[in-house]
Amino acid sequence: MSVSVSIILLTVLVGGLSQEEYCSARDAESCQESETDAGKPFMYTKAINEKYQKYLTTIRDAEKNYKECNNTKHECFKYVILRDLRPFKKKGINEEMINAAKTRGTFYQLIKGTLYREKDCMFPSRCAGIEHFLLKVIANLSDMDLVINTRDYPQSSEYFGNPLPIFSFSKTPQYYDIMYPAWAFWEGGPAISLYPRGLGRWDQHRKSLNKANMETPWERKESKGFFRGSRTSSERDNLILLSRNKSYLVDAQYTKNQAWKSNEDTLHREPASVVSLESHCAYKYLFNFRGVAASFRHKHLFLCRSLVFHVGDEWTEFYYDAMKPWIHYIPVSRHADQKELEDLITFVIDNDDLAKKIADRGRDFIWNNLRMSDVTYYWKQLLKSYSKLFEYKPVLKSDLIKIGKGR
Repeated sequence: MSVSVSIILLTVLVGGLSQEEYCSARDAESCQESETDAGKPFMYTKAINEKYQKYLTTIRDAEKNYKECNNTKHECFKYVILRDLRPFKKKGINEEMINAAKTRGTFYQLIKGTLYREKDCMFPSRCAGIEHFLLKVIANLSDMDLVINTRDYPQSSEYFGNPLPIFSFSKTPQYYDIMYPAWAFWEGGPAISLYPRGLGRWDQHRKSLNKANMETPWERKESKGFFRGSRTSSERDNLILLSRNKSYLVDAQYTKNQAWKSNEDTLHREPASVVSLESHCAYKYLFNFRGVAASFRHKHLFLCRSLVFHVGDEWTEFYYDAMKPWIHYIPVSRHADQKELEDLITFVIDNDDLAKKIADRGRDFIWNNLRMSDVTYYWKQLLKSYSKLFEYKPVLKSDLIKIGKGR
């Protein structure tokens, strides 16, 4: 029983409050007022009401409106393909658009079931990760030209010209880029000392993180927040500062990145050591921040069966929108100050059963709907839909190299 609830119970005994006037945060469901009570929100004692009601009401409303997607019928992400291709549906895709897009990504051609690529690739491991999936799905697809962006940042902004058919792994709503499953599902991703070739191999991480989560069930996890990462942006600073001020709530520290020069780059402290993804599973609450674009660690954190605090809602990958705030994770404003972060962490500590429920739903969503087979299927449906938009017949360019035939 939490300290706050103990205090309230003592108040009940001393002050003689009736049963109807008291309700703990954990008993929110049973304390909801009747529908006939003028539509008023459910009430608790003043302290609980002021501290947690906004969170509990938001969660209740989210659960009321949530409908679970069914990816056994490939329903979870199909609307993302429709949305991303919509800007090109009316006029189609012509060769002029492809030529304009070429300078912003790596040019591929799919001709008669064989994959070709321009000779130079800015990030070879990223191209290799992309090509792994392309070769799996192209055998029976129509001929097409593809411009695939391997940079972190999207390339076709709605503020600068007409839509260009450029594939990017992540974007914000201000970009026309067509989202594809990132190369890091197979190869590449951020390279650190523990993962010198990049994260990669999502299939292997699924197994190792699932094992770590079973070895450290919820009851044995430490009841505090956790974060390790470099200082990609100042959005992460308040969590680091909260950790320094109230280490019993959160353990958040900056690590080195490739640009690190001095302690100034880690907010005037010695950089912490990097930790494995599996080590994150020892904590109940894990924080996810964007990097330059969406964060590659996002999907991994959920497999710990820990509660994910996802900071910001602007940057997305293809599967993000199917996951719902307060259902699968706790949303956090990227402008959250230390007080807001402290309130959220305290809320989940004091509402352990509810926190576990959200953590379970987040883990199960990723485990059931983001298998390697789901990633491959998304690639296939994306390219199949994309190829139908072509207004010309692609002809093989003589300066490309052959990657391989579809499997």
